[in-house]
Amino acid sequence: MTVAIDRATGKRRGDRAPRPGLGQRAKNGLQKYWYAYAMIAPVVVVLGVLVGYPLARGFYLTLTDANSLNSARTIGVNHIDATYRFIGLDNYRDILFGPTAYDRFWSHFLWTVVWTVACVALHYSIGLGLALMLNQKLRGRTVYRLLLVLPWAVPTFVTVFSWRIMLADSGVLNQVLGGLHLPQPQWLEDTFWQRFAAIMVNTWCGVPFMMLSLLGGLQSIDSSLYEAAEMDGASAWQRFRHVTLPGLRSVSSTVVLLGIIWTFNQFVIIFLLFGKNSAPDTQILVTWAYALGFGQQPRDFAQSAAYGVLLLSILTVFTSFYFRWLKRNDQLAV
Repeated sequence: MTVAIDRATGKRRGDRAPRPGLGQRAKNGLQKYWYAYAMIAPVVVVLGVLVGYPLARGFYLTLTDANSLNSARTIGVNHIDATYRFIGLDNYRDILFGPTAYDRFWSHFLWTVVWTVACVALHYSIGLGLALMLNQKLRGRTVYRLLLVLPWAVPTFVTVFSWRIMLADSGVLNQVLGGLHLPQPQWLEDTFWQRFAAIMVNTWCGVPFMMLSLLGGLQSIDSSLYEAAEMDGASAWQRFRHVTLPGLRSVSSTVVLLGIIWTFNQFVIIFLLFGKNSAPDTQILVTWAYALGFGQQPRDFAQSAAYGVLLLSILTVFTSFYFRWLKRNDQLAV
């Protein structure tokens, strides 16, 4: 076998040049894309200050026994230094496997999962039904759209306070039920009805977003697909199953994921509907973490921060598996 050699360099022809080192590659990239780096630098700095530092600080607190009694504080002109200690993973061990693990974490975790699944299922099913209705040629369709968007346009705290007034023992809802000679539940006192009310209020607030997103997806589906399916003799259910649902796959996967993340961390509705000290069995993980950090004395900053890290970890793992599941289904569909 003959090997051609370049007489000028002494190298064999066809050989690849050695790959530059990491420092050289970084230098070359900086020289080539310096303008792009300059544009994103302010965003990186702002995100680092507003997100990165609090996240790192919160994670550090989870490794300590910090609370309101041993943290640094200033009383008048006197400054008291922090005296909390580094304890490693003891907070996580206590939350997940301690003697009160079920009452303080697992019971709230199970209720949070039930709450999330129920709310997102109702959001999607009701939102899809309303989107299908508004996608038809109806008289006064614009008015219907405006009315159905109002629960989303009104500030959440106004909506929740309005529901709290209606759900009171002497509220309009119980008055209507009493007028129909039906049982009048204790919406804000009994655990079962507290949970039912929380799901109902969250459904009221979350359906409009799902409806608008799915309506946009329906309008992007080519109408010729429906015409072809109808010419082939497909029924309404078959057109919905084989044309509408596949056409909404990309929109549905996105809004369902957003709905799960938002509902899993839905602090406002639970907190405003029941307060920070009432309805302990209705608290989801995020409101329970708030109660540990700000709703008791002494305030347990370390365990509250540990709950936040666990919430972030749960959602990160779920999102990873969710995207893998979607990718696998897309491959099978192809």
